[in-house]
Amino acid sequence: MKKWVGVTAAIAMVAGIALPAAPGEALAKEESHHEFSIKGFTDYAELTKKLQQIEKTSKGLVSVDVAGQSNQGRDIYTVRVGSGEKVVLIQSEIHGNEKTGTDAILNLLKTVSGSSPYAQQLREEITFVFMPMMNPDASVGDKRRNTMTWSEVVEDFPQLSGVQPSWNYLDDRIQQNYDYSQNPGFDVNRDFNPDLNYVPQPEDFPGSSSDPGWFITPESQTSRDVYKSLVEEFGKVDVFIDLHHQGIYYVEGTSDEVTLSLSAQFVPDPSSSEGAEYAEYADKYNYDFSRQLNVAAYDALQAKGNSGFSNITLYSQGLDLPGTALGSYALNGSGTVLFEVTGQTQSFGQKKRGQLVKAVETGLLGIVNAVADGSVHDLNPEDYEDIPLTSYRPAE
Repeated sequence: MKKWVGVTAAIAMVAGIALPAAPGEALAKEESHHEFSIKGFTDYAELTKKLQQIEKTSKGLVSVDVAGQSNQGRDIYTVRVGSGEKVVLIQSEIHGNEKTGTDAILNLLKTVSGSSPYAQQLREEITFVFMPMMNPDASVGDKRRNTMTWSEVVEDFPQLSGVQPSWNYLDDRIQQNYDYSQNPGFDVNRDFNPDLNYVPQPEDFPGSSSDPGWFITPESQTSRDVYKSLVEEFGKVDVFIDLHHQGIYYVEGTSDEVTLSLSAQFVPDPSSSEGAEYAEYADKYNYDFSRQLNVAAYDALQAKGNSGFSNITLYSQGLDLPGTALGSYALNGSGTVLFEVTGQTQSFGQKKRGQLVKAVETGLLGIVNAVADGSVHDLNPEDYEDIPLTSYRPAE
């Protein structure tokens, strides 16, 4: 496992100070801010150990690297396996209170790095790149946002001195049971920009949810850099999947609680009048392929045949969110899939963990199998429109 040694680490080595096994590991954990246990989920220290072990026992099949560091200096890992021409990039925990995706990635990693003929065939068709814990500071703090102040942003980007903080910065209230007035931070998943070479400009602040982001957080910069490096190597990232959680919702027209929601739509079609501001990306954008990928996930879950896996809906449609990773990467030509599992940790902690992790893993395998054998292109993208919608209230 490759490590980056920063200035602080170098000074510590000279002084003979013992360092933690991974940057940031010695940082104190924040106090719990809700009543539910989350011990069943893989935490940052456990993830580091598991990745080291997987890489060690893979006999060269799995490569674990450090793509960057969080604001507090924790390593952000990438895991790569396979040599196929099709590139699938999957990331999780950009919000640290949304944890099932990390465990689903670890399960999928074990599957695709195995010795079976099935695993070998997947590796021949696909290059998998996993980012299993995109926002480790938030994961350790069990919160949505990262741990970064606006003054730190201005230190990194002096041109923003005197500018109103970006709209996705919170420093004055409690959100999702977490007090950001004591520990401010940014919603990292609003800090992306379709222009992957964008440099923050004062006139683009504070922005809004329907505006592009700025790449001002180290976490979004790391994801962007991984994406750009894969585009440089392969020409494109074929599939990008982002694993999230949502509130507790219902299948439209029923009182059935949603297990997870899917989506292929994050910005208006650049070829349409509604998406005219994104017209420069029209030649790359492939909404039908994104819809086919979502249908592959949906079909795999429906095949399980019980409510725990069949209560699948479409996430809110008609969105204009270019500042999300999904919106930015869709405009850059990737087929995109959003997974939104029911309930963040403040909703019910690790309750339903096993079922929800399995649901995410099942959907991911549906996509992977369809991409590997090419059957994804035989799916009717219009079937996406038949997936039930999400309702915020049960039917009466």
